Order: sequence, then C-alpha cells, then structure tokens
Amino acid sequence: MLSAFLSAFRTPDLRKKLLFTIGIIAIYRLGAALPSPGVSYTNVQKCIDATQGSTGVLNLLNLFSGGALLQLSVFALGIMPYITASIILQLLTVVIPRLEQLRKEGQAGQAKITQYTRYLTLGLGVLQASAFVALARSGQLFNNQCDQFPIIPENTGIPDWLTLSILVMTMTAGTGVVMWLGELITGRGVGNGMSVLIFTSIAARLPAEGWTIKESQGWAKFLLVIALVLVIITAVTFIEQSQRRIPVQYAKRMIGRRMYGGTSTYIPLKVNQAGVIPVIFGSSLLYLPQLALQFFDQNNPGRTQVWIQNNLVDPTSPIYIVVYFLLIIFFTYFYVSITFNPTEVADNMKKYGGFVPGIRPGKPTADYLDFILSRITLPGALYLAVVSILPNFFFIWLDRQQYLNFPFGGTAVLIMVGVGLETTKQIESQLMQRNYEGFLR
Repeated sequence: MLSAFLSAFRTPDLRKKLLFTIGIIAIYRLGAALPSPGVSYTNVQKCIDATQGSTGVLNLLNLFSGGALLQLSVFALGIMPYITASIILQLLTVVIPRLEQLRKEGQAGQAKITQYTRYLTLGLGVLQASAFVALARSGQLFNNQCDQFPIIPENTGIPDWLTLSILVMTMTAGTGVVMWLGELITGRGVGNGMSVLIFTSIAARLPAEGWTIKESQGWAKFLLVIALVLVIITAVTFIEQSQRRIPVQYAKRMIGRRMYGGTSTYIPLKVNQAGVIPVIFGSSLLYLPQLALQFFDQNNPGRTQVWIQNNLVDPTSPIYIVVYFLLIIFFTYFYVSITFNPTEVADNMKKYGGFVPGIRPGKPTADYLDFILSRITLPGALYLAVVSILPNFFFIWLDRQQYLNFPFGGTAVLIMVGVGLETTKQIESQLMQRNYEGFLR
C-alpha cells in the first residue's frame, strides 16, 4: 500500500489529485473545529472534560463528525445527513416506481436522484440542527451533567430566537458545504468523497481515545488493546476482500461480418454484501430506548425506566448485546434483499446472451443466485454482528463506562478498513493505466 502511494506521488496528475484531496480534508477539519456563532467554546470544552465524552445517544454521531457535534461547530452535523438521505432514497427506490425508473435511465436518471438526495440532505440538516440546538439549550446534550456551564449563553444583548436561528442556519449551511467538499473529492480527488470524509472524522478521534486508555489503564492494557486492534483489522480486511465468484459465459453472436460475445466473466458476490448499513440501522434502533428515557421523570424513576436503563441502554448488559446482535443479523438480510435482486440480474444476463454454466437462463438462474446469496449472507451477517459487539466487551474488560466513543471496534473499524481498501484499489488502478508496461520491455 505504501509503495502505491509513493508511486502515486511520483506521477504528476495523481500527485495533484492527492494534494487536492489533502487540502479538502484540511478545510473539513478546520470547519469541524470552528465554533458556530452564539456558542461558548470555553463552556463546551469544560462540559466535554466534565462528562469525558459520555453523552449516550449522540456517541455514534459524534464519532462520525470527528468530535465536532458536541462542540456545535460549523460542521457539527458532518456527513450524517447525507448518509441518511442516501439510505432513505435507496430504500424508496424499491417502493416508488418513479425512482426505480430513474435508476434504470442511466447517468441522467442518477443525476436526478443525486439532486433529490441533496435537497433531502438539507431538509434533514435543518431538522437535526434544530434538534441538537434544542438539546444544547436545555442541557440534555450532555445529559444534564453540565448545567453550570451554559453552551449557548443567554442575555448577550441579542434576542434568543435570532441567536438560535443563526445557529441552525450555520449548521445547516455547514452540512451543505461538507456535501460539496465530498463531491469535489469524488470529482477531482482520489476515492469516494463522502467515505473519505467519514474516514477522516473517525481517524481524528483515534489518538485522543487511545491516549485516554493509556492514561487511565496503563501501558500494559494499552499495548494489549493495540495488539487486539491489529488482529481485528486483519480479520476485517480478510472478510471484506472475500467474495463468491459465479462464472458467467456469454454466447457468440454474429452481427454483420463480425462475431461478438463468447467471453467469460463472473458475478462477484461479497461475503459482506450489505457493508456497514446494518450496523447503522441496529445502532439507531437501540438509541430509541434512550431517547424515550428523556420523557420520563428523572428524579423519580419507575420500574420500567430502571429496566430500560439497565438492559437496553447499558452497553455492558447481556440483553443489550443480544438484541444488538440479532438486529444486525436481521438488517443484513433485509438490506441485501432490497439491494440485490436475483431476478433482475438473471433477466439482464438472459437479455445479453449470458448464462451460468450448467444452469438454464431465466428463473433457474434467479433461483440459483438467490440460493448462493442466502448461503453467503449468513456468515457475512455473523461477521458484522461479532465485530460490532466487540466494543461492548471492551467496555466490560476496561471496566469504564465512559468509553462509549470507543473507536477501536465495530462501526469505526468497518468503515476505516472498507474506505482504506477502496481508496487504495482506486489509486492502484489509476497507476496501472499510466504505468502499464505490457509484455515487451
């Protein structure tokens, strides 16, 4: 991988793309550290130090924003509104015929879907910004543990409604800028822009979280954690590269005086066909019980509230771990079923004269693809579930409840390894196009 990056820097046009990507990342990190108007940066830092980042429902979002969410910075929302909008439109494509028709129209239809995604991203940005500003104003952004340090000070000479409106507009505009920066990386840089920005946000949290473990647990546990992380990354890399290749043969056809077809290829079915989406869905559902606790009386908790707190909010609870495990398996099968349609793939193969050797075209091919997909989805779902619950066991082992932002397992590792592999593959493919030596030297 290092040799690929070194070779890329020796190639002028690739070097420009890499430097452009690094420049965009620097701008993104600057916006993530820049406070929004009306927010007391000093009080925010005091609250983060006082609560040690233990903010419950907002931990995953704070991790994806690189710690910018709790600071209510200009880029506090990060890329999450765009991810949510993309997932919503991808799910609606299966339900709404118009979106399905646009998806089949090729580049023009995809451009229209991208435009809808941008509009939905800004709408979600307004909703999320309003929610986070309301949480910060009421003190619930830090679970009411930091009332002595108001994040949005009052009596500043400016009407409160104007301060809150400017804050919401600033964070929403920041979401639009982040979306634009990601598209710039995709078009003029290296890799998928949105994925690179998420990778950057998560990587920005690693040194601080690792040093916190060292300071509280000592060098022995810190080095052991690093060793376990390397083992996890190796296993995740192996599974992410694993795929089942289904051979496809195309029949020969005579068009005029030329013969077309007769080639052999394959359909790559990845073991982890769903990516990290099931983990995000499962995490989002498990955050609902903690959101529901906000509506209960905090001073006089009832039996239901105590049970939810001990079993569906505490990440070290056995019930929490089992429910999380089962939710990821369920959403893996659900997401694979709506994103990969064996019948559509079989029809396209039949349309262009392709067939799987030994399998008749049409419905038998669709049944065969469905059978193979169901067989490889199970190990993929188990793999996602096991990797995702690893941080929960880290919580138990380290015996520290504040490590709710623990970035050395689960979603963070899955995203970082996946983005790193895809970016490296793209760099290597561009290097092969520019440095292809052929047979004669």
